[in-house]
Amino acid sequence: MRNRIFALAALAAATGAPLAAQAQSDVTIGRAPAIVDGAPTIAVEQRPAFREYVIEQRVPAFRIPDRVVVGTTLPEAGITYYDVPQRFGATTYRYTVVNGETVLVEPRSRRIVEVLD
Repeated sequence: MRNRIFALAALAAATGAPLAAQAQSDVTIGRAPAIVDGAPTIAVEQRPAFREYVIEQRVPAFRIPDRVVVGTTLPEAGITYYDVPQRFGATTYRYTVVNGETVLVEPRSRRIVEVLD
């Protein structure tokens, strides 16, 4: 009986640990950049250069009625998404400018994953 209890406890601990690790995220509250998941984004030291790049590219800003926050899904039509150049890091995300804010977007879902100040 005691062995069965230990086995069940060990099984619960083994299956619960990955779930707890998945539940953690890199979300920061406030104006600091917030990242929804752990996928590679633009490194902190590269962000000033990336902002300069976006300005140089004269990327048109799009307007949406909602606030620009991490997790917002952008409209299907009317917004153009651009590839992040390799020199700013390997990322599967695209960028665009919405309501004056540069954002990284997951291309398939059109979900904002990071707002860059």
